[in-house]
Amino acid sequence: MMTVLPVTLAAAAAAAVLNIWLMLRIGALRTRLKVSVGDGGSEALQRRMRAQLNYVENTAFVLILIGAIELAGRGSWWLAYVAAAYFIGRVLHGFGMDGGNMGWARVAGIITTMLAQIGLAVVAAMVAAGML
Repeated sequence: MMTVLPVTLAAAAAAAVLNIWLMLRIGALRTRLKVSVGDGGSEALQRRMRAQLNYVENTAFVLILIGAIELAGRGSWWLAYVAAAYFIGRVLHGFGMDGGNMGWARVAGIITTMLAQIGLAVVAAMVAAGML
């Protein structure tokens, strides 16, 4: 019998799409600035590159936690909402890393990322300890 993990699959799909969006934002700026490799000393390009790297650094942990919780049979309805909140936070962070008037979005994205990650980590630890 095959185990289907719908929240994990949906989250992984969302993660891939969001990563492509971040890549396209970098590519558009590279084209505009005529910078093929590196950041060309551009703070704007550094910010977008860092937004994508920060996304990759965090998303791997979130996807593993979502998958493990769901595989353990403890996902329920709430797991999809946590995943959605995480990805909304990452979109906000991506825009916020551009700076300017969107600086608030970076903070909102950071807070959402941290809350989702720590919440998932606590649930995973409780499942592992047999408390859930």
